[in-house]
Amino acid sequence: MAVMVRHLLRLIVVVAAAGSMAALHAKTPKVQGHADVTAAALQRFLSRTDEPQVPYRALRHLEAQNPKFKQKAWMDVWTEFDRANGLRYRIVAEGGSQYIRTKVFLAALDGEQKMWMNREPQKASFNHDNYEFEKGTATADGLTSVSVKPRRKDVLLVEGTIFVQPEDGDLARIEGKLSKAPSIWTRRVDIVRRYERIAGERMPISIESVAHVLIAGRSTFKMTYEYEIVNGQHVGSPQPPHSPTSAAAAAAH
Repeated sequence: MAVMVRHLLRLIVVVAAAGSMAALHAKTPKVQGHADVTAAALQRFLSRTDEPQVPYRALRHLEAQNPKFKQKAWMDVWTEFDRANGLRYRIVAEGGSQYIRTKVFLAALDGEQKMWMNREPQKASFNHDNYEFEKGTATADGLTSVSVKPRRKDVLLVEGTIFVQPEDGDLARIEGKLSKAPSIWTRRVDIVRRYERIAGERMPISIESVAHVLIAGRSTFKMTYEYEIVNGQHVGSPQPPHSPTSAAAAAAH
């Protein structure tokens, strides 16, 4: 069971990171009613050019819990990415379940490092090879929602809704479930990913997931980002809210 839960949450983080690297370029679809603002927003989204991952430095906060087993943990991690070195991280503070911290958080970060090296997120691109798209509808918060249905069952693809800015088709949020359960123990995995433009670049700002697992029940995971540098520009001065861990735990990876 422990191996199953670790594998599940690791996949959730991999899928979440895939969204930040997913190529957004595709041929413009043929939809009716070009005067319709929501249809135009969908066209703008699908016709955006590919956006390669940009260098950044960010403070991430990770937290996870399983109420049934009364297990929870958190971790604050400095993460840096550039095309030459890939993803690097340094733990600055942590607390709670030792198992979650070592078998879930660290496994997820190590898995993300390998994922960037193998360029796996490109398999999750929002294009017509991977998804079917429905005409968009306006939402109360001023975005355009578009239903997306994967063309195949894959743990890197999400069945649900994307929310885009109507004026330029920029991705703001993804809500849905993994199109394929990552293990036979998992009934469903719901995820929400949010993005913002920072220094002109689309960057992930939060990832939340709820996994419904046999025996283990409901397990939650959340990761938030505070950026210091994006594409060479200083954009903030985040500070870890907790006391530093030992020098050994804070060693760079």
